[in-house]
Amino acid sequence: MRAEQFTDVVTFHGEGAVWFAGLKCVDMFAGDVLSIGADGSVDRMPTGSTIAAVVRPRVSGGMVIVTEREFTLWDAAGRLEWTSEPHLPDDGLVRFNEGGCDPLGRLLCGSMTYSMAPHTGSMYRLDAARRTSLVFGGTTISNGLGFTADGSLMYYADTPTGRIDVFDVGLDAELSGRRPFVSIPEESGRPDGLCVDAEGGVWVALYGGSAVHHYDSSGTLADVVELPVTNITSCTLGGDDLSTLFVTTTRENVAEGAEPLAGALFRADVGVRGLPVLPYAG
Repeated sequence: MRAEQFTDVVTFHGEGAVWFAGLKCVDMFAGDVLSIGADGSVDRMPTGSTIAAVVRPRVSGGMVIVTEREFTLWDAAGRLEWTSEPHLPDDGLVRFNEGGCDPLGRLLCGSMTYSMAPHTGSMYRLDAARRTSLVFGGTTISNGLGFTADGSLMYYADTPTGRIDVFDVGLDAELSGRRPFVSIPEESGRPDGLCVDAEGGVWVALYGGSAVHHYDSSGTLADVVELPVTNITSCTLGGDDLSTLFVTTTRENVAEGAEPLAGALFRADVGVRGLPVLPYAG
């Protein structure tokens, strides 16, 4: 199937698509959170950072946003409520990249170096009491993650591995048993952001692949959603019945004028329902 254009070119590097109170994503290198209207209109909220990595809802209302080096909490009126101490060094070498919440409402977010140096990133966790901890290290470009409906599995992509891995999730939401779920051929692109559907399938944006792949719960390729641009960055299932796939793209690493739609958002009706987003508990 093919995705259709949903917005004008509204991002340089669109990322982090998520559905709550409508469609949201980040224009990462601009440091902005975008709220997308049903007509494709855009409301842009600056975070005050040069990077906006992740946006998720809060149980108490408002949003949690991860910026270049910090976790931030925003109230329901869009006012900044709290900013963590810088969690990554202020050396211009490391930044947060992508993440999401676990079944206990703790926010997971991975880091990476700007140089994409191998195995120098880590996965961090912010709990409801605003405490941070290290979950695991040794990542390169920590990217999409998502949990199954019953909370028993977490899927995760570290882009240069070319794989989506799966973890077992305990009753305490601790992770164990990491193993490959699917390996994606290099010619198909590299796994970027992902989302999990209500049937346990995984939808993954393929950077360099002009597509989103849908793998069913067994790891079998079930659908390919084609796009008219090369670098696909994230995807989420949303809409009234959570069965519309929304996709972000980027102009990063695209020659000037080569792909006039790069940076637009796209959508496709895929006939598979997604899951409500897991909110941050703090």
